[in-house]
Amino acid sequence: MKSYRVGILGATGMVGQRFITLLAHHPWFSIRALGASSKSSGMSYYDAVKGRWLMETPLPENVQNMVVFDLEADAEKIADQVDFVFCAVNMEKVATQALEEKYAKLERPVISNNSAHRWTEDVPMIIPEINAEHITIINSQRKRLGTKRGFIA
Repeated sequence: MKSYRVGILGATGMVGQRFITLLAHHPWFSIRALGASSKSSGMSYYDAVKGRWLMETPLPENVQNMVVFDLEADAEKIADQVDFVFCAVNMEKVATQALEEKYAKLERPVISNNSAHRWTEDVPMIIPEINAEHITIINSQRKRLGTKRGFIA
């Protein structure tokens, strides 16, 4: 079975922490990059969330020593290490939109947990069991963004 290399943007926040607990031992995904604000950049993930780990499960050992990237300044470094990113940032709407589009333009799919693109016509909100066909709008989004592989959903 293929394992996908993933990055988590907003990794130190509550939703980012949840992504980590869900993905740390998942058979399909391998966490390769953690992005957060510049104040956590360069720290080990353990140090970045020390005293702020909000999950009931312990901090997974396989991410504790990962060095946290600056999710904005190090976008190219993160993109080079992953197949796609999960986005859980807590930023202003316009900043979130710009960040997600930046990663899409770096040809990385962005799976977003944000509402920033909720009203962007070509960004689908997909619930596979209900509206899987909405994925076809991504072709229009790629034309708008000028991407071949990158998109936001």
